[in-house]
Amino acid sequence: MIVAIILALYGLLAALALPKVLKRASWADRAPRLGIAIWQAAGASVVASALLAAFAVAVPASVVGHGLADLFEACAALLGDEAALNSTSTRASLAVAVLIVARVGYMGAAVLLRARRERRRHAEALSLLGRHDGALDALVVDYDERLVYCLPGRKGHAVITTGALRSLAPEQVAAVLAHEQAHLRGRHHLVLAAAEALARAFPRVPLFEQGRVEVARLVELLADDVAARRHQRIHIATALVGLATGRVPAFALGAGGETALTRVRRMLHPQAPLGRRERITGRLAVTVLLAGPATLAAAPGVAAFLAHHCHSLLSL
Repeated sequence: MIVAIILALYGLLAALALPKVLKRASWADRAPRLGIAIWQAAGASVVASALLAAFAVAVPASVVGHGLADLFEACAALLGDEAALNSTSTRASLAVAVLIVARVGYMGAAVLLRARRERRRHAEALSLLGRHDGALDALVVDYDERLVYCLPGRKGHAVITTGALRSLAPEQVAAVLAHEQAHLRGRHHLVLAAAEALARAFPRVPLFEQGRVEVARLVELLADDVAARRHQRIHIATALVGLATGRVPAFALGAGGETALTRVRRMLHPQAPLGRRERITGRLAVTVLLAGPATLAAAPGVAAFLAHHCHSLLSL
């Protein structure tokens, strides 16, 4: 029970305090991929701590420590034991675990299916209005507004309007399309869907609300960095200025948008990348966030396992 309380308190504190800590981490702009990983790990850590807290209440540590076979036998006995199932703590913990899994699964499926449905409708419209340009490797749409975005999915592709082609120089077009290809190759829409699912599954939880915003921002920085490997930063920056006012569909990923002007400054005044020690520290943080709750939950079971087998050896 003590472990369950610690896990529950950790989940609560992490959900409330981690957003403030991570938001102040200016290093994330210098390593957006690592920043995304930490936000994802933080969200997974909170959900895992809640599930493991419920598990710790339902299954005694001594049962876990006796071995996997004994654990399965104990779970079967628990399901067949009406008195055990009717206990308040067991019923409440099982209900919480089932609710968390069902909520996350339902919202994840809802976010993915809705986005897929909207993208399919948009793709059907684009197939009638647009034409594929082999040189650009993008779909060109005759439209005056300056837009460049990508439509993710199994047959994802970049989209650019004639308005953008007229206003941007060829170097800028190539740079901004590289940004969109980075989104497609990195499957960034799945990263955004995961953050969106957690925010919708648990509304008003600061970690998930802020995580959705920060992951969306960092995904754009990451795509900028990937494009900057092959194209000059000045071309990316000037293209972003030209596309800053464009509004892309909500289910697509676009080079412009609200963060465009901030990203322009980042492109023109790049900061030094993280050093080796900083990157190792960040990766350790991801590992701790992911493995911490599981390690804490397993500790009593491991202790019980060692005590049981040590006692058996001493009895021989």
